[in-house]
Amino acid sequence: MKENQHIDTQRLVLASQSPRRKDLLEEAGVLIDILPSCADEVLPEGVAPSGCAMALARLKARDVAETHPERWVLGADTIVVVDDTILGKPDSADDARRMLSLLSGRSHQVCTGFCLINKALEREICDVVITEVTFKALSEAEISWYIGTDEPFDKAGAYGIQGKGASLVREIKGSYTNVVGLPVCEVVEHLKDIDLVEFR
Repeated sequence: MKENQHIDTQRLVLASQSPRRKDLLEEAGVLIDILPSCADEVLPEGVAPSGCAMALARLKARDVAETHPERWVLGADTIVVVDDTILGKPDSADDARRMLSLLSGRSHQVCTGFCLINKALEREICDVVITEVTFKALSEAEISWYIGTDEPFDKAGAYGIQGKGASLVREIKGSYTNVVGLPVCEVVEHLKDIDLVEFR
């Protein structure tokens, strides 16, 4: 990308310390400032998984927008769902094994909620994107190998499609970047609609 080939009119504040979301936005040409949210991420009860993802994204964006009211702030949250069960980040090797065994040989959903907030303008734009992912049947040896890579431990559902976890995935239906952590196409469309970015 040439030095002047960005799509910014303003810098976006990313309320996340996820290196994957940072990379996805920067690869798309969006200039960002990173200011991670300190909000307590508690899943709301009695809410569908897609609603949980959107609620947590809104929570993160609102937290950062409180101290940066003049800026557009983007919050996002990715949730992996199988059989209406939400799989977060594994807290141990055994937990990762449990999750990968649940996902083995079947389909699951990856829901990423995202929220754009400008507090001074009193505007909030929230959306959620869902991708269906199908795993191949995993042997115990494959699961043990993957856990040994340490890749599962900072990722919802205990895998990363953009890394070694790609070898576990048979098929996806929907946005690939959504599974990585942010549906870039949809986010950029919203940024264009609010005149935060322009192509030049």
